[in-house]
Amino acid sequence: MPSVRDIARMAGVSPATVSRAINNHPTVGKEVREKVISLMNEKRYVPSVGRRQITNIAFAYADDISLGSPFDAALMHGMSECMERFEFDLMVLDLKRVLQPHETYSQMFIRKGICGAVLRTSSQSKKVCERIAAEGFPSVVVGERFDNPLVNFIYADSRRSSREAVEHLINLGHRKIAVGLNVVEDSDHLDRLQGYKDALAAHQLSFDSRLVLQVPARRDGGEQFIRRLEVMPDRPTAVYLTDPVAAVAAMVEAQRRGMRVPHDLSIIGFDDAQLRFLTFPRMTAVCQDAREIGMAAFAALQSLIAEAKSTRRVQRVLGTEFEVHESTAVPPVLRHEGVSIAM
Repeated sequence: MPSVRDIARMAGVSPATVSRAINNHPTVGKEVREKVISLMNEKRYVPSVGRRQITNIAFAYADDISLGSPFDAALMHGMSECMERFEFDLMVLDLKRVLQPHETYSQMFIRKGICGAVLRTSSQSKKVCERIAAEGFPSVVVGERFDNPLVNFIYADSRRSSREAVEHLINLGHRKIAVGLNVVEDSDHLDRLQGYKDALAAHQLSFDSRLVLQVPARRDGGEQFIRRLEVMPDRPTAVYLTDPVAAVAAMVEAQRRGMRVPHDLSIIGFDDAQLRFLTFPRMTAVCQDAREIGMAAFAALQSLIAEAKSTRRVQRVLGTEFEVHESTAVPPVLRHEGVSIAM
């Protein structure tokens, strides 16, 4: 591990200048500051407090904070299991709030005693992650994929499993199938929409944009989805909701409004953790292991922190699975014609 004197020697400045550059002091010019920060990231220099080496990891939000979501909870569960073995501590950051004027992200992380970051983003804030990657600070994005070769990410591709889920409904006899998407068009939800389209195309069914309903990825989003479904003419007999909380809320709201699941409405949801086993009936779902994503993200980050001047990139795509439970059945019209119910 290099010292502050090593960084100063390589940058051709004094140790005091290195310290001022880290702390964004106005007396340090932009060119010198960028040179110092670049060398620190390249050599994986982390300042220490007294004799204690800094071992803070950030779970950092580039966009809105979603700590209450099952996905984030499972992510941090997976990260924390790995962190215990390395004696790291976890900090949660809102990147929109903590960055000071004229400060780089690397300076901000160093100022807060952070040696690496797991990043949560949306399609609207991906440039923040790209800036952090361009600075060379050790970071891994979770839940979003990038074409930028500098960005490290761990991502679960749900397109194939989403197609399998919609084909399950088609094979049961459903022909009018709605899909519920997040109002924010992230990579993962767009994958699920594409899987929906793939299934329709494979069975020569026309895509109808009126059956694509965008709602917030929250409890009230699932409730809103059912209310919108209820007033549609020629109402769909089956739905695929691509957010876990919205899917569970939709199951509850549908039955509260007198729709029997799956007799009147078949529902397929998405699950990051174990929510599918907490509904009645148990929810048929496309499943990703967010805990595994968290473990993989920390393992990748720990390696990046340890490798000075590393040019290795981590761009790992995990899989998802489709599980059939009790929330899907043949549509009412076929059941009235004597077709038996199947899950």
